[in-house]
Amino acid sequence: KRGLFLFQSSCDKDVILNILSVLTDLLSLGTGRRIHYVISKGGSEALLQALATAAQTEPTDHGTLLPLLRLLARVGQRDRKFGLKVQKAEATDIILSLTRRNLGHHLHLTHCLWVLRVCASNVTTGTMLGINGAMELLFKVITPYSKRHVRTVRSLIQPFLSFSESNSRRAVNRGYLGELLRLYQDWHRNDVSNNYIYIRRGLLLCLQYITNIQLGRETFLGARGMEILFTSVQDCLSCKNLDPIITTATHILRKCYPKEHLPVVTVRSSYSFPLPGNVKAEPLCEASEGKWLKGESEGEEEAETDRDNEDVESKEEDYDLETDVNKLRSRPVLDRPEEDLGQYEALCAELSQNFQELEFEEKKSLEERTESLPSAPSHFIPSATSVKHPNCRWRNQSVTEMGLNPGEQDFKVPLKSWRKKEEYRWDKNDEKRDIAEEAQDKDLCEEEGPAWSHVFPLCPLPKDAAWYKKMFYPHCEASINPSPEGRLESSGVVRNLLEEHRGEIPFHSPHFYAARAKCVKSIPGYRDLAFPDFWGHRPPPYSKPVLERKNGVQRDKVLDDVRRLIQPGDVIGRTVFDLDDPSHSSPGAPGCLTFSSKFESGNLRKAIQVREFEYDLIMNADVNSNQHHQWFYFEVCDMKSAVPYRFNVINCEKSNSQFNYGMQLVMYSVREALQGRPRWIRAGQDICYYKNHYRCSAAAGGGVRGRFYYTLTFSIKFPHKDDVCYLAYHYPYTYSTMMSHLDMLEQTRNRKKVYWRQQTLCQTLGGNPCPLLTITAMPESKNRDDLEQFCNRPYVFLTARVHPGESNASWVMKGTLEFLVSSDPIAELLRKCFIFKIVPMLNPDGVINGNHRCSLSGDDLNRQWLTPSSQLHPTIYHTKGLLYYLRSIGRAPLVFCDYHGHSQKKNVFLYGCSIKETLWQAGCMVDTAVVTEDVGYRTLPKILDKVAPAFVMNSCSFLVEKSRASTARVVVWKEMGVLRSYTMESTYCSCSHGLYRVSKSSK
Repeated sequence: KRGLFLFQSSCDKDVILNILSVLTDLLSLGTGRRIHYVISKGGSEALLQALATAAQTEPTDHGTLLPLLRLLARVGQRDRKFGLKVQKAEATDIILSLTRRNLGHHLHLTHCLWVLRVCASNVTTGTMLGINGAMELLFKVITPYSKRHVRTVRSLIQPFLSFSESNSRRAVNRGYLGELLRLYQDWHRNDVSNNYIYIRRGLLLCLQYITNIQLGRETFLGARGMEILFTSVQDCLSCKNLDPIITTATHILRKCYPKEHLPVVTVRSSYSFPLPGNVKAEPLCEASEGKWLKGESEGEEEAETDRDNEDVESKEEDYDLETDVNKLRSRPVLDRPEEDLGQYEALCAELSQNFQELEFEEKKSLEERTESLPSAPSHFIPSATSVKHPNCRWRNQSVTEMGLNPGEQDFKVPLKSWRKKEEYRWDKNDEKRDIAEEAQDKDLCEEEGPAWSHVFPLCPLPKDAAWYKKMFYPHCEASINPSPEGRLESSGVVRNLLEEHRGEIPFHSPHFYAARAKCVKSIPGYRDLAFPDFWGHRPPPYSKPVLERKNGVQRDKVLDDVRRLIQPGDVIGRTVFDLDDPSHSSPGAPGCLTFSSKFESGNLRKAIQVREFEYDLIMNADVNSNQHHQWFYFEVCDMKSAVPYRFNVINCEKSNSQFNYGMQLVMYSVREALQGRPRWIRAGQDICYYKNHYRCSAAAGGGVRGRFYYTLTFSIKFPHKDDVCYLAYHYPYTYSTMMSHLDMLEQTRNRKKVYWRQQTLCQTLGGNPCPLLTITAMPESKNRDDLEQFCNRPYVFLTARVHPGESNASWVMKGTLEFLVSSDPIAELLRKCFIFKIVPMLNPDGVINGNHRCSLSGDDLNRQWLTPSSQLHPTIYHTKGLLYYLRSIGRAPLVFCDYHGHSQKKNVFLYGCSIKETLWQAGCMVDTAVVTEDVGYRTLPKILDKVAPAFVMNSCSFLVEKSRASTARVVVWKEMGVLRSYTMESTYCSCSHGLYRVSKSSK
C-alpha cells in the first residue's frame, strides 16, 4: 500500500521505474492472490492515474509507459470492475490516443492493444471504444497474410471478441464483415504450414461474434460466407491439428444456415379427435408459423428447458421447490361427491369374495373375455393345427380360413411382397443365387454383430436355403392371384409360416394378438398389423455395449447439411411417404425405400428422399396437439443390403438426448425372424443429436418464440436385400400386446395359488377398455381366519404407461406381472402379504395412436391428477376415484408407484415426496418440533438399492416441485395420505452402475 502511495504521488522517474519493476516482479510470481491484494488496495486506480500522467508527457516516455501498460493488462485481467474504473478515470480516450500514436511502432502498439483488449471485456466500455473509432483504428492496422509483426496481429484480433451488440452492428454497417472474410481467406490460403492457427481462428471468432445478430447473419450469407467457410473446412479436415478452426467454422455455418419451417402443411397432428360435449381442443396458433420476427432470433441459443422429465437440473429445481409448509402437508381433499365413490366397490370384489363361487365366476369371466380368442396350451404358444385362425390378412397376402366377415376389421400383417409382375417360376439357378445371397448376408451379419448370427435354438431353419420363396411364391402349394389392390393372395401363408417357424416365445401368441388387435379402436382405423408385434420377439442372448461416439461425427453431419445448401444439384427432394396427402407420395420409385406407419403405435408422418441413400423423416405430433415429437415407429422395405442408409429425424424437440451418449435405436428384421431369430436389436452407426435450422412456431414451441427443432441422425446397413424392417425409438409395446399378454397370464397362472381378477376400470376417450388387475394369493383355506387374513392384506397400487412414448415402462410392468404370478418363493410371499391393484396402461389411446406424451384430448395425463375430467381424462379420473374409495374405507395403499421411462438419465430410480428434504434443499429453516415426518418413504428405495442391480439410490430425489403439483406422485401423497408415493423412472439406454453396467464399443 505504501508503494502504491509513493507511485501515485512521486514525480521522480527513477522512483516510478523502480516501483514498476518491483510490482512487475511481485505480480509475475506466485498465484493470483497477490494481484487481487493489489486490486483491493486501489492498484487499478493508481495505475490508470499513472497512465494518464505518462500519456500527457511530451515527448512520450516509452521507458515508463511500456512497463505501465504491461502491468495494467495483467491487473486488469483479474479486476472484474476494471472497465468501470477505466470509464471513471476517463481513460478510454487516452488508450485510443496512445494506440493511434504508435501505429507505426509495432512493439508499442502491441502493449496498447493488450490494455485495449482488457478494457473491451466490459460491455459498456467496449461500446464506448466502438463509438470512439476503435474498429476503424484496428482495421487500419490489420493486414493480409504476413510473417512480420504476427504478435501485433494476434493482439489486434482479440478486442473484436468482446465488442457489444451495437459494435457488431456497427462493424456490419461499415463493411468490416466482408473485410474479415477476405482476411480469413488470405491467411487460410497462404498459411500452408499451419503456423498461424491462432490468427486464423481469431478471425473466425470475430466472425462468430458478429454473426450473433440477425443483420450479421444476413450479411454473412450475402457475402458468400457459407461457401467460403465450407470450402476452407474441407481443406482442414485431413489435419487433426486444425480441429479448433474446424469447430469454430462449423459453429458459424450452423448458426448462419438459413432458417426455415418444417416441410409440412401444418405442425399440428395429422390426426384429430372430436372431444365430447362443448369442450374443444386448444386452438393452435398456426398463423405464428408464417411469421418470423428478426428480434426473436438476435441470439442463436434460445432458452431451453426440459419440461418432459420428472427431473430438472438442480439449479432450476431450487427455484421450483414448494416452500409453503401448509401446501406440502398432506391434506386429503375430495374432488367429487362422496356418494360417487360407491361405484368403485365393484372393483374391490376381493374384500367381499365368496370363494365358494369363485371358480364359477372366474371361469365365466374368462370365457366372456376370451370367447373370441383361441385356447392356449401350457407352453404358451398354440400349435397351428389346434388354433382357429382369426380373420387377418397380410399386407401382400390375404389369409382367411373362415372367410371375410364384413362386420369385423380386416387386418393386414405386413411381410414383404418379394413379388414379380409375372408368375414366379421356380428355377435351380435362382436357388443357387439365393444360396450365394444367403452367404453374403451371413458375412454381413457377422460384421453387424452377434445379434444377426445367433440362431434361435427353438426354430431350426429348413435345409432348403431358398425356403422363403416357397412361402412367398407358393404357386405349387396354392394359387397366386393379384388382388385389385395389387396384393398377392394365398390362403395358406400364415398357417405355413406358423407351422414352419413357431417358436416358444414366452407369454406371446400371434393368434391372441391378432384377435385382440381386431377389437382396437384407433383414429386412422388401422388395418395393418406390424409384424414384430404380431410375431413376437425374444431378447438377444448377449449384452451389447453402448455405442462409442466417434470423434467429429456431429461436425461431419452438419457439413453434409451445409452441402445441401451450397450444392443443391445433389438433392433429390422427393416425398416418398406422406401421411397428410398420400397422393403426393411416390412409393416404389426405382432405388427408393418404401415407408409405412399405419399400424398400432406407429409414428412417421413424412419421408423425403434427400439423396439416393439418405432420407429426412418427420414425426407426427400427438393427437390434437402440435408438439411432443420423440417417439417413432415405422416400417421400411425395398432396401439394398450392405449399403449404409442415412436417416435424419428432423423435428425432435428435446435439447439433448441419450443418443449422444451411446444409445441406439432398435430394429426388427422380418427375414431374420422367419429364419429363427425373432428379435429387436440395437442398431445404427454414426448417431448424433443436434440442433438444426428448422424453427418452431410459438405454438409448437410451447409458447416460447425463437426455438428450433433438433435432428437425430443415424446410419443403418440392413442385413438383407428386399427385407422388411421396422425401426423404433425404443422397444415397442402396443396396447394389443398388453391385452394379449394379460390373456396369456390369466390362462397359464396357477389358479390354486394365484388370485387374479381382470376388470375394466373404464372406457377411454377413444372407446378402448382400460384394464384393472387384482393380484394376490388365494386364501390357504375357507375358514374364517384365513379369509380374514386375505381381506386384511394391505394394498400396493401400481400404474404404468401414462406417457405413450415411454414404452420401457410397459416392459417393466410386463416383468412385474410375470413375476407376481410366478412360482418364485418371493412372489408367493408378496402375494400372501399384499393385494396388488394394477392399472398396466393409463393411456391406451395415446399408445394405440402413436403419441409420445398426451391422450386424445391433447393433454399430458400426468398433469391432470389435481382435477381430472371424467369426460376428457377418464382413466385418471377413475384411477383417482378408486384410490379415494380405498382411502374412504380405511384401506389407502401402503405403496403407490407410477412406472415411467427417462430419456436423459441412466439406471432405474425413484422420485418420492418429503417435506423436510424439500425445505432443506430450498434453504428454508425447518423447525423439527413443528414439522414432523415419517422417514419411511426412504425404506423402499433403500431396499431396492440393495436387491435390484439396476437401481441407484443416489439418483433418487424426494423433492416436491411446484411444477409437479398435479402429477400422480404428489397428488396421491397429498390427497390420499400415501407416504410411499413414487414415480419410478427406467432408463432408455443402459446402466452406469452395478451388475448391468455396460462398456462402450466403437463397433
